[in-house]
Amino acid sequence: MMRRLFSSQLRVNMASGVVTSILNIAVLGVAYPVYLSFLDYELYGIWLVLAVVLNLAQLGDLGISQAVTKLVAEEYGQNNIRNIESYVFTALAVLCVSGSVILLIVLRFDRQIIGLFKLSVANEAIALKLLPYVGILSVYVLMVQVFGATLSGLGRMDITNYCRTLNKVITVGIATILLWKGYGIESLLLGNVFAFITMNAVCLIFIRRTAKIRFLKTARLDTQRLKKLLNFGGTVFGSSIMAMLLGPFNKMMLSRYAGVELVPIYEIAYNSAVRIRALVESALRPIMPEISILSQRTAGTSLKRIRAINRKSMALIILGGLPLFAILLLVARPLLQLWLQEKYNEAIPMAFRLMLVCTFVSLVGVPAFHTLLGLGKAKCYLVSSMIVAGGNFVLVGATALLVERVWLNGILEGLFFLSALSAAYLIIEASREIGRNQSECHK
Repeated sequence: MMRRLFSSQLRVNMASGVVTSILNIAVLGVAYPVYLSFLDYELYGIWLVLAVVLNLAQLGDLGISQAVTKLVAEEYGQNNIRNIESYVFTALAVLCVSGSVILLIVLRFDRQIIGLFKLSVANEAIALKLLPYVGILSVYVLMVQVFGATLSGLGRMDITNYCRTLNKVITVGIATILLWKGYGIESLLLGNVFAFITMNAVCLIFIRRTAKIRFLKTARLDTQRLKKLLNFGGTVFGSSIMAMLLGPFNKMMLSRYAGVELVPIYEIAYNSAVRIRALVESALRPIMPEISILSQRTAGTSLKRIRAINRKSMALIILGGLPLFAILLLVARPLLQLWLQEKYNEAIPMAFRLMLVCTFVSLVGVPAFHTLLGLGKAKCYLVSSMIVAGGNFVLVGATALLVERVWLNGILEGLFFLSALSAAYLIIEASREIGRNQSECHK
């Protein structure tokens, strides 16, 4: 049975996604009680405000990391190591420039950025003190993401998954030690710094073991490959902008119109549900590079394989995901009480249940999403992001303008409706694209 499970690298990658998702949930189970114990809801909310800035800074990625995974997978399928070197070096060069621009913007408009969250004077001072360091970290994170994307494109998404989990373990471990030593909110920043340095080193080691890639050869900088990175990444970048209108925007609106102490409640509900979703979704992430490789081979055989991958992926969601989500919906309250102990808040169970429903509905569209990306139809990713994030921006923004207040559960109820629309769109588009390719194959 084990031999059958691991008979291909795709199965290894999918299995690693499930394993690391379980480990990530365990890390999350330790992190929130520890952070809230040492920092309480308000102070932890300040860190989450800074994390929003870190997320915003990731716009400097320009969608290039996703493009690296796809394009490296295509070149590796044809054993073109030199082209891979060129893509990676070009991506690093571009992100170094874009990241520096983002950093300068953060440093120049620090007070205006933090002012959006409407913090108290004391809390604003803490955020402004740490903001420059968060900005510098964000530039480095862009570089690390390229190495992780390269490793995934080389077919070793299993190692990338383990690196990301190691990142979380180190973050929580170092932060916990420093919090215990009395270093306060700075502990979370230092934990992230050490974690990303370690992740970078591990990714580089395994890239060298998988393919003899030399990153620092300026001769590999190629304008044609830069265009390919930007063409594919541009659409993903548009989706990244849309994503800013979701989590970061909702946290900002909650901080402004409901209080910064509600931001951790949103974070716990959202992040916990997303981690549960990742138990199934992470097993599906290797679909994209696998389909990218298949798209370069004989059309008829590739289409049959792509259809088979989609069928098995949907079966995994229904047979594995549905019972898990149903059980968690039933036991949400006692489970959260047991987990958070004295830091338990009555607002969390309902928020968590709403997020569980949202994430399961979006999970149904994941196989179609990865199929479309693998076939080079990144514009569908942008449209699906516009449905969810753009719709969220309109609904939450209109509520704030009309009544000058927002409600946590109201935000999550809107997300459920928008997630259902997005999943339906992705499934329809993936079916159309596969059918279109099959028609062209018969001509």
